[in-house]
Amino acid sequence: MAYQRLQVSEGLAVIPSNTVPIPDPATLVTSGTTVGAAVADQLVDTGVDFTAMGIQLNAIVYNTTDSTSAFVTGVDSATTLSLSDDIFAATENYTIYNAATKAAILYIGVAGDLVVEMASQRDSGATPTLTFKAAPAGFMPTLVTKVGASTAATDIIALW
Repeated sequence: MAYQRLQVSEGLAVIPSNTVPIPDPATLVTSGTTVGAAVADQLVDTGVDFTAMGIQLNAIVYNTTDSTSAFVTGVDSATTLSLSDDIFAATENYTIYNAATKAAILYIGVAGDLVVEMASQRDSGATPTLTFKAAPAGFMPTLVTKVGASTAATDIIALW
C-alpha cells in the first residue's frame, strides 16, 4: 500500500542526467577538490586515498562545481578514479556516493517540464521515463530515482 511522506529530514540538490540516478545521501563517502591537471574520464585527487575509503564500482560522482555527474568505472589507484564520463576540468569540487537512492520525493524550485524515472519502474526492471508537463514549483509527491537531462524545471531538491 502506498503512503504519503509528510516530513523529510534530508535533502540533496539533484543533478539531472539520463544515465546517473539520484544518489542515496546515506552512502556519502567523501567530498573534495580535484588536484592537478584534468585527465579525460578521471577524477584525480592526490590528497585522498580512494582505496582506503572503500569507493565501489558504479559509485556516483557529483561534480558540484559545474553540476555534472558520472559513475565510477574503476579505482585505478589510491588517488585516481576512472569515470563513465569526462566531467572534470583542472580544479573542481566533487562528492562521491556509493549507491543510488531507492526513492526520493522532489521539491521543484522553478516550474517547467519534469522528466523522471519512477521508483516502481526501476524496481520492476523497466526504465521508461515519464514527463510531467509544466510541473509547478513546489513538492512533487511521487517517488523517483532519476531526473532526466531534458528536464526544464530547475533548482530541484531530492528529499527523504
